[in-house]
Amino acid sequence: MAEHTQDELAAVGFVGSALAPFFLEDPRTGSAGEAYAAISAMNAQEAAEQWPFVESEEALKDIKLMQTGLADGGASGDPVTWEYRRLFIGPARKPCPPWGSVYMDHEMVVFGETTLELRSWMRQNHIRRECDEKTPEDHIGLMLALMSFIAENRPELLDEFLQTYLFTWSTHYLDELEEFSEQSFFTGLARLTRATLEGIQKAFGIKVTYPKYYR
Repeated sequence: MAEHTQDELAAVGFVGSALAPFFLEDPRTGSAGEAYAAISAMNAQEAAEQWPFVESEEALKDIKLMQTGLADGGASGDPVTWEYRRLFIGPARKPCPPWGSVYMDHEMVVFGETTLELRSWMRQNHIRRECDEKTPEDHIGLMLALMSFIAENRPELLDEFLQTYLFTWSTHYLDELEEFSEQSFFTGLARLTRATLEGIQKAFGIKVTYPKYYR
């Protein structure tokens, strides 16, 4: 394992915990209200200059897109809510499902082989889930939260997790999310998350063997 400084680990922990709620929580009924409010209220320039692993110019563009998306929703935030549900919940067919196995398993299924491999790795390393068992472990939001947990609690596992389980599909998925998003909040979220993960990969010098994508 590469040695990472406490500041680097803290930065990875921060970005994972900051981004994960937007992929996991319904804007209206979920528990991420404070996170959405924080994006709306922040000074975009200051936040961009402080955002880890991303050039400030790129971070500024992405944060402004997210803020514009929230402002477009007005007081109710309905456009963001409905777009979240279209992208992550359904019931209609999702344009870019948020699970890794949909892209890396040749059958393009949820709970596919790569999901089971991640689950086995977590069990081998005594990492327990703290949320419901219905959501596959390779949901992008859960994996961002897991990245944060590992950086803060099991840093010796961080590079392996990133190299083997997250970076193998994150850029591909986030490209898809940016392409299919119809609301600027999620366009900005896709861009900021992609830039952040790619920045971590570059900063840590992690080389990834990318699989064939079936979707």
